[in-house]
Amino acid sequence: EVQLVESGGGLVQAGGSLRLSCAASGFTFDGYALGWFQEAPGKEREGVACIKQNKESFTADSVKGRFTISSDNAKNTVYLQMDSLKPEDTAVYYCAALPYSYCNRAYFSPGVAGSWGQGTQVTVSS
Repeated sequence: EVQLVESGGGLVQAGGSLRLSCAASGFTFDGYALGWFQEAPGKEREGVACIKQNKESFTADSVKGRFTISSDNAKNTVYLQMDSLKPEDTAVYYCAALPYSYCNRAYFSPGVAGSWGQGTQVTVSS
């Protein structure tokens, strides 16, 4: 059974940074990718970024240049470095596993993800 545990959320001022972590157990990158999703108040969940075993990644245009996804395959952990945070980045951030073939601009979305973590709250104050 795949278990994903997110950490690193919190309250930060606009312009600040946070680094989220997602530790995966019962998971192998073989054939799968790990992704980050955000669910802002009153909005639908949407994809932020995903990364495959070979470090190939996709990042949504809305956060490109500010958010960076990375991974430590040996630790089965994926990270989301969030810089230049804006109040509109306030959301619950979820980690999820998805088939690696869906980690791209054409297919990356919440609908292709399988196992989900419990989420971590990120609040950006103005």
